[in-house]
Amino acid sequence: MSLTVLVADDDYGIRVAISNYLELAGYIVATAADGQEALNKLQQEMPHLLIADISMPHLTGHELVQQIRRQPMFRLLPVIFLTERTGVEDRIRGYEVGCDVYLPKPFELQELGVIVRSLLERSQLIESEWRMRMQLVAQEQAATATVMPVSPQVTSPTVMPSEQVTSSTVTGSPLIPVDTATSELRAQENDSLPLAELTRREQDVLIFLVQGFSNSQIGEELHLSPRTIEKYVSRLLQKTETRNRSELLRFAMDHNLVKA
Repeated sequence: MSLTVLVADDDYGIRVAISNYLELAGYIVATAADGQEALNKLQQEMPHLLIADISMPHLTGHELVQQIRRQPMFRLLPVIFLTERTGVEDRIRGYEVGCDVYLPKPFELQELGVIVRSLLERSQLIESEWRMRMQLVAQEQAATATVMPVSPQVTSPTVMPSEQVTSSTVTGSPLIPVDTATSELRAQENDSLPLAELTRREQDVLIFLVQGFSNSQIGEELHLSPRTIEKYVSRLLQKTETRNRSELLRFAMDHNLVKA
């Protein structure tokens, strides 16, 4: 199956160059000349990866990704930012809104191609592993339903308001709430050195990252500044030996932070 890449840049020459290069590499490529067109194409094309310039009319790259991350089906979409802004503050801003890679202009098409391939390989691997996990859980649930008949004498206990738990979803996959996930993380500390090294706050940040929240959104939830969240994310990447959000998601799945 050919994978689709959406390229959003108001520079016609850059759009054509990237499109030609990626099409020769075997990808299906859709293009957009501004942020609003990219947002519309996103719904039409359902791409597997987005390459976006930051300085675009109608919607900037930052605004585009912020809107994308609000949609559950696109919260984990790999995003590459292209820009002439190379300052530290600009890169931090890009990562805060949810990009995976920040590539300064001018860039080499060969380097961009390697980044695209790497991000897509990881995202497809995660998706494949998730499908396998869901199939296994479905099989286990079917086996349990066959072995354990329902007793008419068993009644469900009343759940008091203080005991009620809410859940979040990302791309259709239910996730453990922060409080519950933190408890399960702690229960596994003896079995995993990386988990044992995570502080409670780092665990909370990890859960929100898994759910597709940007650094700014996590800061709002935890009442911390985006810069502070950026520091927590850096520590998480170091402690879990991962390099980006996709690898953090896989780490969380491997340690049962994601429920099917």
